[in-house]
Amino acid sequence: MSGPTILLTAGEPSGDLHGAGVARALRARWPDARLFGLGGPRMAAEGVELLARFEDLAVMGFVEVASRLPYFMRLLSDVRRQMTARGTRLVIPIDYPGFNLRIARAATEARVPVLYYIAPQVWAWHRSRMKELARVTRRVAVILPFEADLLRSAGADARFVGHPLLDLPEPPADLPAFARAHGLDAARPILAIFPGSRQQEVERHLEMFAAAAEIVRAERPDTQPVIARAQHVPEETYAITPYPRVLDSHGLLRHARAAIVKSGTTTLEAAIAETPFVVAYRTHPLTYWLAERLVEVDHVALANLVAGARVVPELLQDAATPEALAAAVTPLMDEGSAKRRHMINGLAGVRRKLESAEGGPGNTATRVATLAAELIGEQSP
Repeated sequence: MSGPTILLTAGEPSGDLHGAGVARALRARWPDARLFGLGGPRMAAEGVELLARFEDLAVMGFVEVASRLPYFMRLLSDVRRQMTARGTRLVIPIDYPGFNLRIARAATEARVPVLYYIAPQVWAWHRSRMKELARVTRRVAVILPFEADLLRSAGADARFVGHPLLDLPEPPADLPAFARAHGLDAARPILAIFPGSRQQEVERHLEMFAAAAEIVRAERPDTQPVIARAQHVPEETYAITPYPRVLDSHGLLRHARAAIVKSGTTTLEAAIAETPFVVAYRTHPLTYWLAERLVEVDHVALANLVAGARVVPELLQDAATPEALAAAVTPLMDEGSAKRRHMINGLAGVRRKLESAEGGPGNTATRVATLAAELIGEQSP
């Protein structure tokens, strides 16, 4: 019997990365599985036939999404049509909550089981929506340990499968080699700058982060700011700063003394690397105004949410200024500072919590594929 047809849907670079891992694990289980959906080059390289690419989907914020609604409605209609026409046995939405929750609803209405991987953060925006997530899914594979109990309390079958960042190979602990590869000075401490993975995020954050780095350099002239460049953001977007840019974000965090990080998944990557950092975020003023009234959590940074405490500083919207960022990150550049030691201890605790996965051996993607096999096995022939 031929392998199942599975729809995978990701709408941003991180989803493409994690979706590729799941696609690889699914093919290891079913070499002739038919995989299709939404994603990017990594998923395509693992044999996923793409109906749309994440570059067309990468929009954030209430205001920004509203202008693209006609496109998203057409795409949703096309995905629903393809899901039915291809005899899809399972749908795996990956993160990207706004659009993927609609995909999950459409699949449930068509009686196709849904395994949601990297659960939408409905617990942060409106906890009543956790019941909606439970209604439109058969399983939810979560990557933050506290999510499983929250979603189970709302009726979802949620499993903590570990965090995929822990499955990435550790970069070599060879600072001189990293510095040579990227034209850096191994003798000067690196201040890593992570303005975001989308063009609109880079445009909002880079100038502010670079200005903060200049203030740090005025106090500590040996500081070497280095920008993490997102592969799919045009090079000219970064031209407003003179600082070197590298694509190896994993290696950059490994070798940085400290970092300024846009709120998002990179906060967990920095926590896993135990690199002290400061979190900042700016968005459209109306989007932020709405978020202030809807968000129901005490922290924004994922690292702080996992820790259950304010391990790293959070500077949001008007509080995110070059001066405030510089004041928060400068002590972290001092290897002997109490603030740095205290933060590293807190980040080590975050890593330990992320390592406590359910679901047996293997990596995160393998655990997701095992859940997929359970759901497909539950269906009538």
